[in-house]
Amino acid sequence: GDSDGGSEELVLTPAQLIRSLEQAWLNEKFAPELLESKPEIIECVVEQLDHMEANLKRAKKGDLKVSVHRMEIERIRYVLSSYLRCRLVKIEKFFPHVLEKEKSRAEGEPSILSPEEFAFAKEYMANTETYLKNVALKHMPPNLQKVSLLKSVPKPNLDSFVFLRVLERQENILVEPEMDEQREYTIDLEEGSQHLIRYKIIAPLVASGAVQLI
Repeated sequence: GDSDGGSEELVLTPAQLIRSLEQAWLNEKFAPELLESKPEIIECVVEQLDHMEANLKRAKKGDLKVSVHRMEIERIRYVLSSYLRCRLVKIEKFFPHVLEKEKSRAEGEPSILSPEEFAFAKEYMANTETYLKNVALKHMPPNLQKVSLLKSVPKPNLDSFVFLRVLERQENILVEPEMDEQREYTIDLEEGSQHLIRYKIIAPLVASGAVQLI
């Protein structure tokens, strides 16, 4: 940490780092929309994997610990690759909406795309527009040669239901707003409890880490 009161950097133990990766992976896997990018976690996990690989090279051959650590490295690599692959699939599926959200985010608001993902999304959109133009649109009447990808590509379904585990107790979560013949319905989420809830209701809690999708 800085002794002069400057910016503080969160330091995680290797075990905490892997748990953070697994939490980001499960949230990304089960959330209907693309979540905030976690480049710091990815960078630290890659460094940790390199460190673990270096330790294995120095270990004695035939040591049982080598096999155990090798299995752990492979497990972490699987989680990391699955997490990144899941994000790429969502970018390809929702690319116009992802880019629009990135474009309209407020200053200081966390990005949902890493720089590499942003470049990929822009290239994917440009290639899609070129493909549509060359294969279909140029053969259409002039008044039909423009297409809005934002309108053509379905949005993430934020009304879908997700399973979650509560990590931090939450009070008065609005499940159903007040309507003509229905009173407002709120619930408390007890730590350790599990629920099936509409995603858009608890999306901020996923972002803050108060709940974990499962």
